[in-house]
Amino acid sequence: MFFKKSNRIQNSIDTLIGADTRIEGDIHFSGGLRIDGVIRGKVSEPIASPSTLILSEHGTIEGAVSASKIVINGKVTGPVRSGQFIELQPKAHITGDVYYKSLEMHTGAVIEGKLVYLGESAQEQDASVS
Repeated sequence: MFFKKSNRIQNSIDTLIGADTRIEGDIHFSGGLRIDGVIRGKVSEPIASPSTLILSEHGTIEGAVSASKIVINGKVTGPVRSGQFIELQPKAHITGDVYYKSLEMHTGAVIEGKLVYLGESAQEQDASVS
């Protein structure tokens, strides 16, 4: 499969939230974040710093998710917004709307919500939603 360079997932993980970890509150991250535990709150990146979020099959997020590049194989309850690329792996389960520019969805992934294509005018739509 051929991807643009911008759609490649970052290999380095700067922050790991382990399987036995539960965090209640918002998380603002940069670089690579892998979540194997449970987050109750928003997970987002700074606008000026494109980052990668990886949610493992054991990970859960209860809240809004926003990052440039997102890979989900766990459970998300809340809206998911990707500025560049989102990959939904076979055990992904999202209860909420998914906003994307580029989407890869594997067999078995489930979305209970709308798929909203952001297109080239994603920044204009982001400004109007906020």
